[in-house]
Amino acid sequence: MTDTLLNHRAEGPVSAPPLLLGPSLGTSYALWDKVAPELSVTHRVIRWDLPGHGGSSAGLIGPGATVADLADLVLALADALGVDRFAYAGVSLGGAVGLHLAVHHPERVSSLAVICSSAHFNGAGPWQERAERIRREGMDWLVESADARWFTPGFTVPELVRDHRNTDPDAYAACCDALAAYDLRDRLAGISAPTLLVAGREDPATPPAHLREIADAVPGAALVELPGASHLAPAERPEAVLTALRTHFDGHAERGMEVRRQVLGDAHVDRAQARQTPFTARFQDFISRYAWGEIWTDPTLSRRERSMITLTALVAHGHYDELAMHVRAARRNGLTPEEIGAVLLQTAVYCGVPAANSAFATAQRVLAEEPAEEDGAPPEER
Repeated sequence: MTDTLLNHRAEGPVSAPPLLLGPSLGTSYALWDKVAPELSVTHRVIRWDLPGHGGSSAGLIGPGATVADLADLVLALADALGVDRFAYAGVSLGGAVGLHLAVHHPERVSSLAVICSSAHFNGAGPWQERAERIRREGMDWLVESADARWFTPGFTVPELVRDHRNTDPDAYAACCDALAAYDLRDRLAGISAPTLLVAGREDPATPPAHLREIADAVPGAALVELPGASHLAPAERPEAVLTALRTHFDGHAERGMEVRRQVLGDAHVDRAQARQTPFTARFQDFISRYAWGEIWTDPTLSRRERSMITLTALVAHGHYDELAMHVRAARRNGLTPEEIGAVLLQTAVYCGVPAANSAFATAQRVLAEEPAEEDGAPPEER
């Protein structure tokens, strides 16, 4: 805990795309326990606690607070961690923070997911009343109804209920003040970040109609409704939430897989995927996301040019199995056998005659296999 920054937990590679996860009122970042570890395979996941919740200092917020104040705390955390632009997903109040960021700080938000939340929370009155009673009586009376407000009948997460009970009353009340003053309905059309809305079909606090209202207003937004989910969907339906978030945030991986198949061929990619194990899964995702989803999709160079560069690099390092695969890819990218030969002749000058000699032997074997090269292709991974 610090007095100046929100308490947080960072998971995943530092070099991966950052993804911030915001909690619901009354919970801690434990709300994301069943989702964050999986998302951290492909992202640098940073989940944070509201003021007075979990490990965050109650002194970070005071009476009359706004969602803008909470958003500023999130930006201060991102700045302290060296994160300039990030994807964001948030639940309830955490989702409201995400909407505020997308409206008022669009340069910071690359993609947005709003889960069991709203552009307004049914007016100021009920929140003002709750804040007054919390300040007067503390948290115990409210905790008694946590399961009914958060989950479908018969379901609970004791750790989250415990976090609710341990929340600082004054900080909780200040968050209620923020919800009372919050209404972004007239600003939704200005959101430019790709936006996903996730609704719990059984959610009494922010029913699907609230998410549908946002989806109808935000250009290009998508809406997913989860059956069997109430207000804390990441805790109650983690697999469904994870699937929705991966589909939304992993655009590079999807595009990368498409390009990978176009360049290397379906048969090769299918073999690589069939051999994938839990041990190699992150590596396969890395290839699809970065090599194929970002580098090979960059229009600065044509695929023909990229094939020439790749052939040269593979010869220089003596990777002849991969060279065979990329000779096939070069043919798909439009290079003629004569052009491939010219590339390899160039490598003789700059990579050495022995390396070029081995490369010519590999390329000659591959070119002789056409057009049935896929049937006997060696099991390279990339």
